[in-house]
Amino acid sequence: MTASDPNRVVEAVWRMEAGRVIAALARIVGDVGLAEELAQDALVLALEQWPQSGVPDNPGGWLMLTAKHRAIDLLRRRSRYEQKLEEVGRDQERRQADTEAEVVDALDDPFGDDVLRLLFTACHPVLSTEGRLALTLRLLGGLSTEEIARAFLVPEPTVGQRIFRAKRTLSEKQIKIEMPPLPEIPARLASVLEVIYLIFNEGYAATAGHDWMRPSLCEEALRLGRILAGLMPGETEVHGLVALMELQMSRTGARLGPDGEPVLLLDQDRGRWDRLLIRRGLAALQHAESLGTLGQYGLQAAIAACHARAMSAEDTDWDRMAALYLVLGHVAPSPVVELNRAVAVSMASGPLPALEIVDGLRAEKALREYPQLPAVRGDLLERLGRTAEAREEFERAAGLTRNERERSLFLRRVKALALEE
Repeated sequence: MTASDPNRVVEAVWRMEAGRVIAALARIVGDVGLAEELAQDALVLALEQWPQSGVPDNPGGWLMLTAKHRAIDLLRRRSRYEQKLEEVGRDQERRQADTEAEVVDALDDPFGDDVLRLLFTACHPVLSTEGRLALTLRLLGGLSTEEIARAFLVPEPTVGQRIFRAKRTLSEKQIKIEMPPLPEIPARLASVLEVIYLIFNEGYAATAGHDWMRPSLCEEALRLGRILAGLMPGETEVHGLVALMELQMSRTGARLGPDGEPVLLLDQDRGRWDRLLIRRGLAALQHAESLGTLGQYGLQAAIAACHARAMSAEDTDWDRMAALYLVLGHVAPSPVVELNRAVAVSMASGPLPALEIVDGLRAEKALREYPQLPAVRGDLLERLGRTAEAREEFERAAGLTRNERERSLFLRRVKALALEE
């Protein structure tokens, strides 16, 4: 971008740099809420100054340096400046020199460790899942409260309260902005990956609202995943999750019809799948496999790879996919996994054995309000020629979903089946 549109530059730079700036400030001042306030102060200065003085050659660096200067000023006012100098390991001679410039240099974070600390802090288990989601998107995604509210279709005050409570909880519980102790990393990493994948899933298949997808959420989740993969190159599940998101993201161009209507996987034009994202996803999966045994995200990526490697639904290795779902069901037991396995079984062995699996899931409490259960059952019944029963299942699916696009899809199936009766 050029200096002719400084406000757009500020917005773009903030979206890209917010996480890094807030993470660096959080390490300096030791408080997530205060770090965000200082970063916002730097953002306001950019909005005030750049339209008059022009966009700096390195706008991200300007934002970072300005925010750090404000943090240092704050520490001076709190009479903690000398203490912080000692914490960054300066000796007596350097502390008597140009201390401000030295502190700024000392607080640089070229390897992204600050971002990693902040990510683990924002996804701390003491916070609710909703709080983790909102705080992660706010601090590391650079999204406003309004944008987060719009993405998850909840009132803006609700999101504001979630962010406020999350910050307050971190402060009251005296949660330090640091990497967890080594024994706690696996459990804490699981929380981080869960939050990133929840963000991605909400973008990939929106729970409610008019749009079937919200690509911006997918992009934010994938960006966070790529950052995490760069910071934790030896973690199998991190690369498994990145592989999964890359492969699923590759289909987005084929998932919507001309009027924004959903196009199901088996009906998609695979020529419209993004081959670059597929190559990236397969490379990430290969890297995950080289690190050790695949976990739940790596196994889901391996399933997605079965689709990505096939040029048509008929060419897909459905037997391998059904076997992978079976393994996934042991690694991460879930009725949703079993439902997905039924779909793969139906393609590999026909609708009848798949219907037996689905019928065994009808009593599952977790699937009672899940629209995909009657939708899958309806599809299997239609393939078996049981048209009236299939129509009832799609009617039930339409009544359960809160997404308008998905409801329209199910109702079209109902109408088509009614014509067959």
